[in-house]
Amino acid sequence: MTEVLFQHRFQASRAGVSEVPTLLLLHGTGGNEDDMMFLRDYFGENYNYLSPRGQVLENGMPRFFRRLREGVFDQEDLKFRTAQLREFVLNTASIYGFDKKKIVAVGYSNGANIAGSFLLSGFLEITHAVLMHPMLPFQPRPRPVLHGKKVLITAGENDPIIPVENTRALENLLKESGAETTMFWHQSGHSLTQEEVEKAASFVHALEFK
Repeated sequence: MTEVLFQHRFQASRAGVSEVPTLLLLHGTGGNEDDMMFLRDYFGENYNYLSPRGQVLENGMPRFFRRLREGVFDQEDLKFRTAQLREFVLNTASIYGFDKKKIVAVGYSNGANIAGSFLLSGFLEITHAVLMHPMLPFQPRPRPVLHGKKVLITAGENDPIIPVENTRALENLLKESGAETTMFWHQSGHSLTQEEVEKAASFVHALEFK
């Protein structure tokens, strides 16, 4: 695949780029490379932060892949964009010098869905993941092998966009594939809450890397 340059931000850790994990921050629909950088205030300075902007526009709003309508994804585009983003991450690892084996995907909404696509497709060997308000992006065939990966899922019980059953289906599939999953529900809707961001920070701080 031809090298693809996403608009992005990279913030190096003070502890040294190659020594620490890199958090791959993936925004929701309408976001950009700045939207998720606020997480640094919660997660701290002992990580690298890589935050790309999705290249698909929906009514002028950046996304990471196309959808046919609310909740229905363009599967061919999802596959293509997942591979494209993988190439970007690997290229930037070479440019900035971070460890490709220490990547935690932290995605919200559309960003969580492409992070889920990474997990289910095996396109990018992300080490662990935080999926905030995700959907099940597709049914993988065959089922992926996710032993050793830890995944936090956060979701709102009153989310008007994502049915509870869809989130449960994703959780169950990840478990059946060998991932160690943690589920955090809150009473709000689709917006991020401070409580779930703090939960995500605690989850990331507790992760171990070989």
